This record gives sequence, C-alpha cells and structure tokens, in this order.
Amino acid sequence: MVLKSRFLVISVCLYALNSIKGLIVERIAILVDVQNVYYTTRETFQKNFDYNVFWRKVTQNREVVYANAYAISSTQEKQRQFHHILRGIGFNVILKPFIQRMDGSTKGDWDVGIAIDAIEIAPEIDTLVLVSGDGDFEVLVNRIREKYGKRVEVYGVEALTALSLANSASQYVPIEGELLL
Repeated sequence: MVLKSRFLVISVCLYALNSIKGLIVERIAILVDVQNVYYTTRETFQKNFDYNVFWRKVTQNREVVYANAYAISSTQEKQRQFHHILRGIGFNVILKPFIQRMDGSTKGDWDVGIAIDAIEIAPEIDTLVLVSGDGDFEVLVNRIREKYGKRVEVYGVEALTALSLANSASQYVPIEGELLL
C-alpha cells in the first residue's frame, strides 16, 4: 500500500513538472544599435528596418526582460517621433548626444554602453538578441556565451555584418525580406 502511494505521489509530481515545463518561457533581452541598423539597411536596400515585424518575430512565445534601443538624441521632430514609435512598440529608448571631436567632426555610437548593459543583464536572461552588424561586438558575444552560458542571436544586414560577429553568435539572422519597410 505504501509503495502504491509513493508511486502515485511520484506520478503526480512528474505530471505537475511536465505541466510547469510547458509554462516556462525563454527570457530575452533585446539590444538594438539603432544607428548601425539604420545606416546598413539604407546603404544595402535603400529601405528601413521594420521594428514592428522584428518585435513580433523575436518576442513570440518569449518573455521580454529588457528591450533597449540605443540611439542618438536629436532636436529634429522626425527623430523624436521615431523614438516615440519605438517606445510604443515596447523599447526603452536610450539616447546620447553626438560626440564632438577636437577636429570638429562628430561621432555617435553606443558600443560601450550596449556592451556594459549586456554584461549586467546577462545573469537575468536566457537569450540576448543583439541587433547590429558591428564587428566590435564579437568579443561581447563570445563573453556572454562563454562566461554566462547564454544564447546570443545576432540580427544584421548580411552584406555589412562582420563575419566574425555572425560566426560568434549562437544564431545569426540576416535582416532582409519581411524585416524591411
């Protein structure tokens, strides 16, 4: 009788675990290098990246823990509207000004900020989704995979994505077709 009771308890526990297993959702962080995506899609396709289609595709059956779009601040109304659209989709828009160099030229990139955020949030997620073709992120992708044991998906325009970055990712997804407007 005791053996049958234990068997029943074990069976119920296994059933419950299998039921719960189906409820466990992959936790993701999405980090978008807005400048990189804008310029690579424009240069290659003369089109824009479709953030809505991307969001639907990448978040399906997943829990979004972080979704950051890293962009350059602007006083232009069109850019401010774009940032508002990104927020409406679900992104936290993080802005920084152009950097003025001593020679008068300007630079605006978020490589270090994206890398710091990725390292800080890695323990809280299962998968990092990085949208950029910038080869500087190869070291970051390798670190997230090796040190934290996380999956890293990289989305980038194939012709302008560093081969080393694509090869270091758990999965590389080219930006093309339905991901373009």
